[in-house]
Amino acid sequence: MAKDTTGRLHVTVKSGGKRKLSSKLWLERQLNDPYVAQAKKDGWRSRAAYKLIEIDDKHRFLKSGISVVDLGAAPGGWSQVAAKRIGAANGKGKVVAIDLLEMPEVPGVTFAQLDFLSHDAPEKLLAMMGGRADVVLSDMAANTTGHRKTDQLRIIGLVETAAAFATEVLNPGGTFVAKVFQSGAEGELLAQLKRDFATVKHVKPASSRQDSSERYVLAMGFRGGAKSQQ
Repeated sequence: MAKDTTGRLHVTVKSGGKRKLSSKLWLERQLNDPYVAQAKKDGWRSRAAYKLIEIDDKHRFLKSGISVVDLGAAPGGWSQVAAKRIGAANGKGKVVAIDLLEMPEVPGVTFAQLDFLSHDAPEKLLAMMGGRADVVLSDMAANTTGHRKTDQLRIIGLVETAAAFATEVLNPGGTFVAKVFQSGAEGELLAQLKRDFATVKHVKPASSRQDSSERYVLAMGFRGGAKSQQ
């Protein structure tokens, strides 16, 4: 081990055997990430919890008693934060989380193993919630191929679909938060969001790795519309 520039011990993972270089680098980064260690200490399922905490601390959309949908929720860090902030564990508001993967139970969260891309997903989700949502969260990222342009299109396509899903289930005035990656392919997504929401902006929490192009789009003030009013 060696110390980094902050004086913390830096863990180096040995390569060799069946471990690929990419796996070695990912594991090394996890072991040396202060947010990973802090998440374990604070009881959060993932370091991603701090990203939502930071975004909400500044923009305050997770209000007591509201209804929240968490798309691609596993392992559950964002669901934990949402449930705590709206008071769902104490019977205030509701958090419904969906993912293709299984997710261990989170107090105050209703979970369904469900593909949000399926045509009947909005209907199923509305039934689970007993009404519309005030906030739709998405920390999903598409599976990558290593081909930059293909990956950018996949990522943006996933967020565009999540945004369309949000317009199916949000109450007027609602909020949509989704992970995106900085690229030149966001024009159509931003145009779509600006049509549907009063304000649209990009945010990059301090807990997002600074060497990553990851950032979040925050769309507030859902305008509603004929589809959402039915």
